[in-house]
Amino acid sequence: MEMICKIEQVEERDARSFDTSKGEIIVTQRDGMFYAYLNRCPHLGVSLEFQENQFMDMDREFLICANHGALFQVEDGHCVFGPCKNQALTKMDIEVHSDGGVFFKAPA
Repeated sequence: MEMICKIEQVEERDARSFDTSKGEIIVTQRDGMFYAYLNRCPHLGVSLEFQENQFMDMDREFLICANHGALFQVEDGHCVFGPCKNQALTKMDIEVHSDGGVFFKAPA
C-alpha cells in the first residue's frame, strides 16, 4: 500500500500536493477528516494551483482553481462555482492509519 503523506503535513483547512504513482494528489483536511483528489481541474485538465500548495480560497472554505476561479467543495470535490459547475474533481480513496500515515485505500 502506498503512503501519500503523514497527517501532520496537512493542517486543518489547508491542502498540500504530493507526487505519487497515481499522479499529483491534493490532500486536504476539514474537521479532522482527510480528503484526496487528483490535481486536475475537470474544466481544462490543468493543475489547480499557480503557486505551490496554494489550493484554498481566501476564506479557506473551498478548493479553488487558480486558472479560472472554479470553487470545489472540500468534502466531495463537487464544483459549486465556475465554468465546470456541477462537475467534480477526481476523488482518490484513502485511509488514515494509526501511525498517522495517509494511504491509498487497498482495492477490495
